[in-house]
Amino acid sequence: MSEQQTEQTVPGDSGEERPEARLERAVRAAEQALIEFEIAVETFRVEVENFSRLHHQKLGPMYSRLDELDALIAEAKAARTGDPEDLRRAREARSLVMPMPGVEELFHDWLDSDGISDDAAAMLTERSVRPPERVRPTEEVRRLYRDLVRQAHPDLAQDEAERTRRDAFIARVNAAYGRGDERLLRELAQEWATGPAAETAGPSESEELYARLEWLSRRKELLALVAKELEDSAIGSMLRMAPDDPDRLLEEIAEQLLARVSEREAELAAVS
Repeated sequence: MSEQQTEQTVPGDSGEERPEARLERAVRAAEQALIEFEIAVETFRVEVENFSRLHHQKLGPMYSRLDELDALIAEAKAARTGDPEDLRRAREARSLVMPMPGVEELFHDWLDSDGISDDAAAMLTERSVRPPERVRPTEEVRRLYRDLVRQAHPDLAQDEAERTRRDAFIARVNAAYGRGDERLLRELAQEWATGPAAETAGPSESEELYARLEWLSRRKELLALVAKELEDSAIGSMLRMAPDDPDRLLEEIAEQLLARVSEREAELAAVS
């Protein structure tokens, strides 16, 4: 028998890969793909939230002014015609800008207590409210966030105790990212690097791997729904129009609103 024939008959040396090994690689690839998808969705969520605050801060007063002008115009027309339909339109327009009555009296004891913040109390009264903090994560903050999520994502846990630890840690990471806090993210990265290492996974049974793939697929479907809701929201749609320069988009909208305010003021002067 030749040497080549001898090698071909060696037991277990067929050169074929175990099906479980291929399946495990598929699971690991699916896990990493899901994590990257979650990072993208969370990044967009933070951007939508921040843009919403900036939108309200910069454009809210203009929308309020437009509502007030619409009410004044409707009231002037109703006063001039006395028509019941015009009077109804005037009441409807005024209802959009009329403040809630008696708030300070209704919540007097609550506002004096320690159970409500100064800003929350100001929102219910006529006191001024501090403008929301401008937050837009820098590229370095994004990099730190992505690295931390890739390392510490709860879906990489092999038991419930490890998942609980990772859940709590990622919650802190998300909070720091939402504030754009680079210093805290670096501290969290150091904490994770020096903390207890995750246990390595042992050989998995085919049934467990298939179940894992099915769970990953369901989670991706749910995450896709969240992403679609963000993208289809009013703020999300606006943000997608100018992802690289949202400030410019706000400026353009502000210019359009100012033009509408001028038109309404001219209309009010004409009917008064």
